[in-house]
Amino acid sequence: MKLADLNLNDSYTYADYLTWSYTETVELIKGKIFKMSPAPSAYHQAISTKLLSRVEYFLGNTSCQVFHAPFDVRLPLPTHQKKDEEITTVVQPDLSVICDPKKIDARGCLGPPDWIIEILSPSTAHKDMKEKFEVYEKAGVKEYWIVFPVEKNILVYTLNEEGKYIGLSPFVRDDTISPVLFPNLKINLTDVFPDLDLAEESWEENYVRL
Repeated sequence: MKLADLNLNDSYTYADYLTWSYTETVELIKGKIFKMSPAPSAYHQAISTKLLSRVEYFLGNTSCQVFHAPFDVRLPLPTHQKKDEEITTVVQPDLSVICDPKKIDARGCLGPPDWIIEILSPSTAHKDMKEKFEVYEKAGVKEYWIVFPVEKNILVYTLNEEGKYIGLSPFVRDDTISPVLFPNLKINLTDVFPDLDLAEESWEENYVRL
């Protein structure tokens, strides 16, 4: 079945997702189809690459692994529903850190990553800050970073004992940031956020108008 043939108001499962034939990249969030943005901007990819390289280098000394999109993360909600026909949330985070190798299979990740990083794009900002925030919290993703490319800052959320996200003070470009899960990993945000050049001005203007 092609994506154009689907009713976007219907509810679907991961079993349905596996049968679709399409060129667009989509995510399922609580059964609803969300189209992902076109190819990310060069600036988005530059940030992603810098974060990926630093995280991957650090994790080389641990049992954890980092994966970048496209990479299917199936989130059982509730957690006991792990069959393809039961799972209704399949997302593709920009970066996912997974420390339990049992969660990784040939199709991606089954269960919540320990740490997820999403880099906002104009068409995904609402989804990353609302729908994904809610499912990551409910699924038990221990740490969630939301990266704002234009503002050059990062919001960090960690799960408390009640399973609710608690936000830390924002991190800005002059800061050095460390994930709560890996305090020995030091990331200088001046290195992560390159200066916007003229080629990115139209992207910035579109972002600001959201």
